[in-house]
Amino acid sequence: MRVAVLGVGLIGGSIGLAAREAGHEVSGWDIEEDTLAAAAERGAIDRAADSVADAVSDAEVCFVCAPVGALAELVAAALAAAPSGAAVTDVGSTKRAVVEGVDDERFIGGHPIAGSEASGISHARPDLFREATWYLTPTARSSGVLYDRLHSVLVSFGAHPTAIEAEEHDRMVAVTSHLPHVLANVLVLTAAERAELDRAGPRIGPSLRDATRVAGANPAIWPDIFASNRETLAGEIAEVIRALEEVGSLLERRGSADAIESWHRRAADVRRRLLDPSMAGGPVHELRVWVPNRPGIVAQVALALGRGGVNIADMALAPAPDFQSGSITLWIAGDEPAERAAALIGELGFSVERAA
Repeated sequence: MRVAVLGVGLIGGSIGLAAREAGHEVSGWDIEEDTLAAAAERGAIDRAADSVADAVSDAEVCFVCAPVGALAELVAAALAAAPSGAAVTDVGSTKRAVVEGVDDERFIGGHPIAGSEASGISHARPDLFREATWYLTPTARSSGVLYDRLHSVLVSFGAHPTAIEAEEHDRMVAVTSHLPHVLANVLVLTAAERAELDRAGPRIGPSLRDATRVAGANPAIWPDIFASNRETLAGEIAEVIRALEEVGSLLERRGSADAIESWHRRAADVRRRLLDPSMAGGPVHELRVWVPNRPGIVAQVALALGRGGVNIADMALAPAPDFQSGSITLWIAGDEPAERAAALIGELGFSVERAA
């Protein structure tokens, strides 16, 4: 597969390394010539392109890896130059604005749940996406063939592609990604004020160190991320303020030790469940879904399974000879997820067969 990567920092460079390790041919472009040269030196790309058009000229899949504030312009440039049969995706941590701004069947929004507080090509690694969830936000206008192709490339990286609506994605990351960065910043600045840590204050304990690991991470990109999801994030901040006030009120009222212990235990239990691997284990089941050949059908199936918490381990499309209908073959890991997938597909009104 010929892969183009526009922007070869931490994420783009890791995509290049993962793609080359999986046997794909990678062309790369970056606005910074030094970064592009470093990517070539690290083996993240096979070919350094001198322009966006050059990078995507023969691409089958194109990854747009830019800060959120620059995504729309770079996605437009990629679509303008990419071949008519190329899948174009991005890696932005907010999706609604960029997805709603594109009317092209080749574009499928994406967001890998991977990375670190570090940045730059020097921190890129080929295993960054291994076992990571990679959200995809197809719409009714997205090409099913190109979704299938992109899905296959992500699986070759070791990632777990999962379909989700753009708006739901932004609500989710507001809580699971953006809010933790806000809280880490607030906590470390509050601690500095109280203990005068800006000067020669006391040593900090492991709790503060662990809770503030992402404080101040990559300040060049986070203002745009916060701004692109400002309304949802502001709402979640208000909910946290309300929750903190409830805890404060409990303490001020000298709440019972049992009530405080129960609150603490519940948090421990919820954290364990949140951090459990989301991938179902067990045998892989093959499901064949018979569908009409119409735009948006693959997105409809993928989003239904994503909403139901079912991961698609792999997929393949096969049109019927008359091209009026066809089949989507899905491979689902785990007995219960496979049963749930069959039920969800049945609710869509499509016929589904399970391979023996």
